[in-house]
Amino acid sequence: MNRLLLAFLILLSAPVFADAPPAPTLAAKAWLLYDFTSSQTIVSANQHDRVEPASLTKLMTAYLAFSALKQKKLTLDQVVPVSERAWKAPGSRMFIEPKKPVTVEELLHGMITQSGNDACIALAEAIGGSEDAFAQMMNREAQRLGMKDTNYTNASGLPDPKHYSSAYDLGLLASALIRDFPDFYPLYALREYRYNNITQPNRNRLLWLDPNVDGMKTGYTENAGYCLIASAKRGARRLLAVVLGANSDNDRALESQKLLNYGFQYYDSIKLYEKGQAVSALEVLKGAENRLRAGFLSDFYVSVPRGLADQLKADLVSMQPLVAPIGSGQKVGTIKLTLQGKLLGEYPVVALESVAIAGFFGRTWDGMRLWFK
Repeated sequence: MNRLLLAFLILLSAPVFADAPPAPTLAAKAWLLYDFTSSQTIVSANQHDRVEPASLTKLMTAYLAFSALKQKKLTLDQVVPVSERAWKAPGSRMFIEPKKPVTVEELLHGMITQSGNDACIALAEAIGGSEDAFAQMMNREAQRLGMKDTNYTNASGLPDPKHYSSAYDLGLLASALIRDFPDFYPLYALREYRYNNITQPNRNRLLWLDPNVDGMKTGYTENAGYCLIASAKRGARRLLAVVLGANSDNDRALESQKLLNYGFQYYDSIKLYEKGQAVSALEVLKGAENRLRAGFLSDFYVSVPRGLADQLKADLVSMQPLVAPIGSGQKVGTIKLTLQGKLLGEYPVVALESVAIAGFFGRTWDGMRLWFK
């Protein structure tokens, strides 16, 4: 699913339906349950409130590190110098040392499994030259991903009044990381990591409690409270639970589990259209062809309360008049989905084929038709 559609869908507030069981009540400042398969928010509370993200910040640091590896700006076996700033980083650490060689791969493990602030700074300096410059890169990436309630000032999540995010933005980032870097995502399932003769466990308790949970990240500061983004997969479905500001380590795990169970038990992901399936054939003017097939460039899913799929209604609104030339992938309309009379979402429909411009006589004839319209 393209990023424009993803950013649009997760932004939608989840409507309440008559036959759906009530959403769970959570002891947290903000939370969100997100269906990765359909790119929809199922239930949420205070999802756009700006809060301190604590170590959930490290998801963006990882995103940029994975991007640098993918672009071959870094290699996993590359040795990274450890600055005094990284060595003396406060808070959780993996215990890197200035005179001890450390590789990018080791730093990734230290950042993801051990939540090492020192590892974050070392990676930030290797990628951006300095942590301040890296923070600017983080903010540019956040804007590109559509994270409108986020601003970064550091790579690790240490408290700063200008360092904030939201449940919505963090869900958007977590889903983007899983989607864009599937080869690196399994790092989030590791339960422990040993470096410098020190073994540290992953703080995500759900990795032990729920066999379906395979990531992602915990966070804590006194002001942020206990935070957790948990990702679970059952069959083909993946759900993400974002819980911010819980009262304890145990509570953030229990509240996340409550959200995941609710989503898997009471909601379904329904495939409405397959990749390349024509939703409709739309009229084209001044084209070599007078109609084009319109649909989606990837399988299109929607999340609905279990048992209500047959009540879905879809209305296609085309962007008339459609005038050639039209390129494949160009937006040509919008599908509006409603359930029980409530808007579930509006989704862009694109051309599944290109239509070249017609010859002189075809253009002239359609020009006259446009004039009379």
